Amino acid sequence: MTPVDISGTVRERAARELRNRIITGAMAPGTRIDLDAITEEFSTSRTPVREALLELSFEGLVRVAPRSGITVIGVNVEDVTDSFTILGVLTGQAAAWAAERISPDELTHLRDLAADVARRSGDDSIGEANWLFHQAIHRAAHSPRLLTQIRQAARVVPSNFLTVFPEHEKHSLDEHEELLDALEARDADRARTIAERHVLEAGRSLATWLEQQSAV
Repeated sequence: MTPVDISGTVRERAARELRNRIITGAMAPGTRIDLDAITEEFSTSRTPVREALLELSFEGLVRVAPRSGITVIGVNVEDVTDSFTILGVLTGQAAAWAAERISPDELTHLRDLAADVARRSGDDSIGEANWLFHQAIHRAAHSPRLLTQIRQAARVVPSNFLTVFPEHEKHSLDEHEELLDALEARDADRARTIAERHVLEAGRSLATWLEQQSAV
């Protein structure tokens, strides 16, 4: 078995990997999680994995019980739709503020990040590059309070979204360019519309995916 890459902050990486599996249905509701098996797979100690699972329990994705162990609760279509709708509103606001507040250097950096995402087309690393691009837009809003809210809400988005849904790749890359143009033009309304639509379309894809998974 090839160890999962959870380099960096081990607890955060473990939580992200397990969250991805639960949100995309790879770990179905009702699945019992074997702590020792996960620890071996991630090639780490039990402590960061246990802490990651506790974090997921606070998010309502798993249930930790003294006698029955750890069980996946998962997410349903309504949860996903609601969560992506909330995230869409937040990211739309971030894009609108970024259009008003972004500096020339930040815009140049965003174009570099967008180019990096495009270069990684078809590669598993595109997900991480894509997230870095969107994080930079959120930071360009220059609102620490909004950034905190987005980080919390964005947990529902699988970090490997473009790997799970490769059909979204070209459309996402095109929208990145549209969004950058709106930011450069200082068009807050258009930036908001593009960013919000970007998230809502992703939510619809994930909701449809979950429906198909549950029907199998």
